[in-house]
Amino acid sequence: LGVCRSYIKDLQFAEDVMVSGFVKVFKNLETFRHEGSFEGWIRQIMVRESITHLRKNQFVVFDETVLEKVHPQSTVDSFDWDTERIQSLIDALPDGYRTVFVLYAIDGYRHQEIAKELDISESTSKSQLFKARRLLQEQLKRQNSIGYGTE
Repeated sequence: LGVCRSYIKDLQFAEDVMVSGFVKVFKNLETFRHEGSFEGWIRQIMVRESITHLRKNQFVVFDETVLEKVHPQSTVDSFDWDTERIQSLIDALPDGYRTVFVLYAIDGYRHQEIAKELDISESTSKSQLFKARRLLQEQLKRQNSIGYGTE
């Protein structure tokens, strides 16, 4: 579920994608070639299923205008680096930014691979990653300043 959840904000949709991914795993067990790890093969299927879900649900490349849609939490008692808060910051990214960020920073894909997988150019992949990082940095600064009472 963690892999699907990285790409898809809504837990219900992420669970649905995970189930359809496991259906594909079981239907295609005979195609596993034992050249890599079984877990890696499953992960690859889950990533592709997640991307397919995003495409079917109007996955689009975002521009600067979506920056206004991302708002920090209004109150934060203290900022600590637990996975739930990190995931919520990643979830706050627009779909296009989040998908490229997760593929690159978490799953270790190269821009060439991301471009091929998402049917975008390498420069678009690089731009989306840059913008995602910038948004995350802004969010972290806001959360830190709220947490320390400086805002």
